[in-house]
Amino acid sequence: MAGLRAPKAGSARDTQMRIDSSFDPVEARKCLEWIREMTGESFNTDVGPEKYKVVENFWKVLRDGILLCKVLNVAVPDHLKCNFNSPTFRPTGNPQFQSARERERIELFNRKLEEFGVSPDNCFLVDCLYERTNLWQVAASIRALGTEFESRPSFTGMRWWPRKAEANPRVFSQDVLNAGNTIINLQYGSNKGASAAGLNFGKKRMIMKE
Repeated sequence: MAGLRAPKAGSARDTQMRIDSSFDPVEARKCLEWIREMTGESFNTDVGPEKYKVVENFWKVLRDGILLCKVLNVAVPDHLKCNFNSPTFRPTGNPQFQSARERERIELFNRKLEEFGVSPDNCFLVDCLYERTNLWQVAASIRALGTEFESRPSFTGMRWWPRKAEANPRVFSQDVLNAGNTIINLQYGSNKGASAAGLNFGKKRMIMKE
């Protein structure tokens, strides 16, 4: 578990420091506030401006996977909802079983996230949260869930997240396509004519020199 692992050293430590530096406390607090709004659950989201406190609170609130699965259930259709009656969500007094179930919940959240339409690039590995190796990616996944949820036609509530970028294909009629081809052919013909005229002019100059 995270508290029992030896501290990282060398390049691994440098890499972890770079990852930690990318963590945005404002974004993390917004993620927690959105989850609280969506689920109606009560937990602390304001622990002060210090970054290390925000990191610690973000990790502790989400680490067991319960709130992640609860907010997922609010956002996704019925066939994708997590079954809270399954063994994965049952409490246990065995620390090893408890750890395994917490990891299962996080993995389940990410699997359902992909099924809901979120890109795999916006999901995260279990250890990103459970071992707090990349909490920035966890926040990005929550944001992606919110964006996907708010992009659905059935959504009518207040928007928390930027609108999802959508493709805007331009569909042209056959008449327009034909007109475009005509213009291209005319331009091509004009270029051919200009080229031919240039060649003739060059030939005339050569004759005059001779």
